[in-house]
This record gives sequence, C-alpha cells and structure tokens, in this order.
Amino acid sequence: MKAVSIRVFGEPDGMAVIDVPPPRPAAGQVLIEVGTIGVGGVDAVIRRGTLSGYGFREGFIPGSEVAGQVVAAGDGVDASWIGRSVWAFTGTGGAYAELAVARVEDVTPLPEGLSPIDAVALGSAGPVAHFALAHGRISSGESLLVRGAAGSIGIMAVQLAALGGSGAIAVTTSSPERGKRLRELGATVVLDRAGNGGTAPVDGFDVILDVVGGQQMPSFLDRLADNGRMVAVGVVGGHPPADFGMELLRTFQRSRSFATFSLNTVPTSERNRIRAEQFAAAAEGNLHAVVHDVLPLADAAEAHRRMDAGEVFGRIVLTF
Repeated sequence: MKAVSIRVFGEPDGMAVIDVPPPRPAAGQVLIEVGTIGVGGVDAVIRRGTLSGYGFREGFIPGSEVAGQVVAAGDGVDASWIGRSVWAFTGTGGAYAELAVARVEDVTPLPEGLSPIDAVALGSAGPVAHFALAHGRISSGESLLVRGAAGSIGIMAVQLAALGGSGAIAVTTSSPERGKRLRELGATVVLDRAGNGGTAPVDGFDVILDVVGGQQMPSFLDRLADNGRMVAVGVVGGHPPADFGMELLRTFQRSRSFATFSLNTVPTSERNRIRAEQFAAAAEGNLHAVVHDVLPLADAAEAHRRMDAGEVFGRIVLTF
C-alpha cells in the first residue's frame, strides 16, 4: 500500500510516499480503508524532530486520525463494525496511509450528514478544546484568551466558549482577515500574535488557552487576572524558556496558575462521548469544521510546508 514516511527529520521534503506492507488488525483492532486524513500540528512537530527523544525514528509514518470504512476486524471485535463509516484515532502514527489500524475503542461512527472531511477536522481538535477548557475551569461569564486561534484546536475552543456563554473571547492571530473569520465563529476581541491591539483590555483574562508555547509564553502569563489559569495544549511554536515559571513566582500574591493538558489523561469513554456529541452538533450545523484545503496524500509535504509557513487557517485534509 502507499504511505508517507519521514525519511529524514527536519524539513517537509524529508517526507516521501513509499510502498509498505498493509497492516493487519490485531485482537481488539479494526482495519480501515482510509478516505481522509487530518493533518495536525503535532505531525509537524514530530516531523521536525522536536520529539525524537520520545522514540520516533526515521521511517516513521505520521498522522493520528483518519476517516474511512472498516474493512476487517481483529479477534474479539464485533463483525458488525465491518462496512461502517467511521472516524478513528490511530495512535501516535500510521494515519498517512491507504490502510490504517485502530483499537475499536478509539473508533467513532460517523453520523448521517457529517462528511469524512469534516470528521477529521473535528475528531481530535474538538475533544481537546472541550476538555482543555474544562481543565481551565472556565465558567459562564469568565473571559478567555485563545493563543494561536487559527488552528483547529483554537477554532473549536472559540466556538465552544461562545456556545458555553463565556464573557470576552479574545484571540491572537496573524491578520485582519483571520480575525474577521474568528469573529464570525464567536471571538469578540482580536489581537495580534504578540497579544496587542483590539478595542478591549488585553490582559486580566480568567483563562488563557495556549496552543503555541515558545519564547513569548512568559509575557502571556502576565496577562492573567488574579486567580487566572493558563492551560498549555501544544508547543507548535517551540518550547518556552526553561525559567518561564518564574513569572508566576514573581506575581505570587495574585494566585495565578499554569497547567498542561493532554487528551491522554481523559478516559476513552469520555472522549468518545464528547466526540459523538460534537459530530452530531456539526451534522446539525451547530458546530463548524474549518478546512483550509484538501490535498492528495502525495502532497503531504506541501501540507507541512503550508503549516510551517503559518498559512493554514483550520486544518488541511489529505485524501485519496
């Protein structure tokens, strides 16, 4: 089968389409004929070699979410899954391929009215945004800043916060055009990437959801209100300075806090429940998947080039 492999960590050109043996479903797994693949920020982080210390090796097939049709089932899996259209989490890799395997507990059926393209724009990002907001203990009327709002997680966080009755919903983004689109999705204050601009206060936020990380993270900690909470859900801009926590100690008396969040800490049954609810809401038009472009699998490197250049609003989807 065709798959995309990371031959050399670093630039997007280090990826190539290769022929590999098709996977077989082990006990508790299903085999999926892939129709669409979600291209996520973590894919780019892995490709750059940033996480090479976590066991990733050259030859790795990236990607973690697909939509397609179940074509085989491993031992212990109900045969009624075969033939169903599903979204699936494939683990830390293996999605950039014609066939992929997933644990049956990591598979969610697609409701009628939801396209496979929209499914891979929502399937991971939606639950991450939902549980990250919950991790920040945001409540109705509290103010929120989403740092890096143009990605799929940020876009979902904006929509969910608006639906949940948050107060001011500020976003950082790179252009007025993106700011306009984020306002249409529920943002009320648009700031530049440094967190400046807008017509409302640019600090004193109850919750900051940070997808970016990077060297500027300490300056955003200082935008928290008393008892404010920052939740980091990604480091697409690189790791923060090693001493970034000193900003919290410097303002000790303001009781600010910092936390990380990974969907890995949420029970699978809860992830699936929220994902199914969000899929149903999207099928009914109450949540909106934002797809930047749909490209063939052979253009995976181009998808990563666009992400590296900061051109992507929403998610790029690979297809066959």
